[in-house]
Amino acid sequence: MNLVITVDPRDGHRRATELTETDDSRLEAIAGQSSRAARWLSGLGRLGRADMLDTIAASLESRRADLVAAAVAETGLSHARLDQELTRAALQFRMFGDVLRDGAYVEAAIDHAADTPLGRGPDLRRMLVPLGPVAVFGASNFPFAFSVAGGDTASALAAGCPTVLKAHPSHPLTSHASAEAIASAVREVGGPEGVIAIVYGEQAGRSLVRHPAIRAAALTGSVGAARAIQAAIDGRPDPIPLYAELSSVNPIVVLPGAAADHGDQIAEGLFASFTASGGQLCTKPGLAFIPSDPGGDHLVDVLRARVASSGGAVLLNERIRDAYERQATAFERAGARVSARPQVDSGAGFTVAPTLLEVGLSGLTAEITDECFGPLLVVVRYRDVAELDAALATVPPSLTGSVHRATGDDHDVVRRLVDVLAARSGRVIFDGYPTGVRVSWAQHHGGPWPSTNAVHTSVGATSIRRFLRPLAWQDAPVWILPEELRDEYTAIPRRVDGRLESGM
Repeated sequence: MNLVITVDPRDGHRRATELTETDDSRLEAIAGQSSRAARWLSGLGRLGRADMLDTIAASLESRRADLVAAAVAETGLSHARLDQELTRAALQFRMFGDVLRDGAYVEAAIDHAADTPLGRGPDLRRMLVPLGPVAVFGASNFPFAFSVAGGDTASALAAGCPTVLKAHPSHPLTSHASAEAIASAVREVGGPEGVIAIVYGEQAGRSLVRHPAIRAAALTGSVGAARAIQAAIDGRPDPIPLYAELSSVNPIVVLPGAAADHGDQIAEGLFASFTASGGQLCTKPGLAFIPSDPGGDHLVDVLRARVASSGGAVLLNERIRDAYERQATAFERAGARVSARPQVDSGAGFTVAPTLLEVGLSGLTAEITDECFGPLLVVVRYRDVAELDAALATVPPSLTGSVHRATGDDHDVVRRLVDVLAARSGRVIFDGYPTGVRVSWAQHHGGPWPSTNAVHTSVGATSIRRFLRPLAWQDAPVWILPEELRDEYTAIPRRVDGRLESGM
């Protein structure tokens, strides 16, 4: 068996772990355990699963020091950033506990038997039920919140789906420790093996999504990774959905009034947003449209000075470092000029220099509108707001689109820009920045291809919908119905004979 290797991106040091890549026989055993665990999870019920999620959150928090230390050594991200991210991971599990207790997510509906214009209608009762075991692929840039202990895992377990996790090779020890924290909590509430499991190695990931026990897959990663997983899924005799969050440029438009009124604050916000965590966030702004006027000039001067005085950024792994350098070079060859780039010592690790590029609106090409994963921002200078409609239509659809306004801006102009951004993104941001995705009931973290490949969100309460399917019971005896579909049950909102009834 091949040993799993871990690398410290700060110095490039590689070392073998005690983990081994998952072979076919081990994968088969994991799949069998997951299939058997599905019945236990379903039988646990909404409230039982809610208690389990709270126990998982507490388990993660009780191991905070060890988990954060492992992640620092494998990602190069700061202790403060990772400590906050672990808090977010625990918050996600607790939020889905609230979703389960609320119960509206099952979309319960009852149509009693009745005479209709088409004759006698049967008794029908419908709600959403778990898909079955799912595969989750951990993300490189969020070792907690979008990885083993991330929102995909929390929402899948909340839905009642056993979860098999593919550890990301950039942080295998963090993944292993996170999986053990979750498994310990599951054991504490009496759960069997297979509620949560983890596999290692690229081949194991392909074999996982091909296994007939797996009913869905979720990924936060690159378009290339999504295509490879989809190719493996396509080899199945039965298709399963892949929910993938992928590439995003997240354009920001600064209107002239905003640049004139608070250009300094916008420059500071832009700098923080595109350099935070080494620019390795799916919501990092990659393009900023800034006016070619005195207010815009001052904004860019302030931004340029911030970048020029900054230090190096440690990227997560060698592949990301190499891709960043290639993409920055490609942007320059396509006509974007370097506006600011500090001199940094890359050392033996994966450190790069934050980069600010600049291009006129007429020079904005398809090559320059690609995503560059890392601390790079392209400033696009425009002379007339009317030019932005056509320019924004050339930017690839994204997770987000942002607009910064001034108090006296023409509402028609703002509305027109927002209409363009809304047609090409999943979240429209006003006078703010796309990084810092809130975990909440109203959040939507998704967008048109290539930002995602589905209409579903991967953050927030409704992300649970990915791991559920509708099931209807016709003329069923009461004893076989889920409690949510029995007449006397009133604890959750339901639609009964066409009328919405609030839960008590």
